[in-house]
Amino acid sequence: MTFLQSIILGLVQGLTEFIPVSSSGHLVIAREFMHLPEGGLAFDAVLQLATAIAVLVYFWKDIKSLFVTVYKYAAKKSVDISEKVMLRAVVVGTVPAVVIGLLLESYMESVFRSILVVVITLILGSILMYLAEWYASKRGYDEALTPYKALTVGFFQCLALLPGMSRSGSTISGGLLAGLNREMATRFSFLLSFPILFGTGLKKLADIFASSYTLHDYIVLAIGSATAFFVGLVAIHFLITFLKKHTMYVFVWYRIALVLVLLVIFM
Repeated sequence: MTFLQSIILGLVQGLTEFIPVSSSGHLVIAREFMHLPEGGLAFDAVLQLATAIAVLVYFWKDIKSLFVTVYKYAAKKSVDISEKVMLRAVVVGTVPAVVIGLLLESYMESVFRSILVVVITLILGSILMYLAEWYASKRGYDEALTPYKALTVGFFQCLALLPGMSRSGSTISGGLLAGLNREMATRFSFLLSFPILFGTGLKKLADIFASSYTLHDYIVLAIGSATAFFVGLVAIHFLITFLKKHTMYVFVWYRIALVLVLLVIFM
């Protein structure tokens, strides 16, 4: 892989990890256009680690609060109720993706990473996002983030295992369907993504260190990761600002347009 290809993949990852159009799906498409071999799940996971660090930087106060709450629990100190609710929600919401991710890990490298799968899941994800927005417009909001709602959003996060579904699109949709308002659904979506992105990225980074990567490969990986990090920061800020006043419908139409393009080019 060249430096330019690494920058392009980092740019794609940073832009699409948080905007609900699917980073994994776009990485599959980008690899296809650049004629890069599939089997780059480890490389892509490290790019996800870079975007996880972007979440850490952007939501530093929130994530720091979670770690402080864990410390307070361990030290048997009093814990503020809001801190307790958020920590419990992140823990409960993370469990489904960890369990199902481990069960499906052997399929992630080959079975799911194809243009056909991306086309199908782009359509399914669009339907989910449309229905979530329609449902949210028809009912009121309950801002309380209960363990049940967190678990519901956690199961929706599992859909992101399929390239084309989108982690942010699935979890924000899950939050809206569970009754959260748009601001809470978006914030919780980002916080919930951190443990999975960070944990998966660290695991794959360890695998890479244990492999036969050359110095050139590490430099290429570092360049792509740096690109994903900085672009990811911009994408996070954009989505949070955008969803304060707008719905996800524009991303639904983008996904449908992308499907039509892929059908013309590859099918």
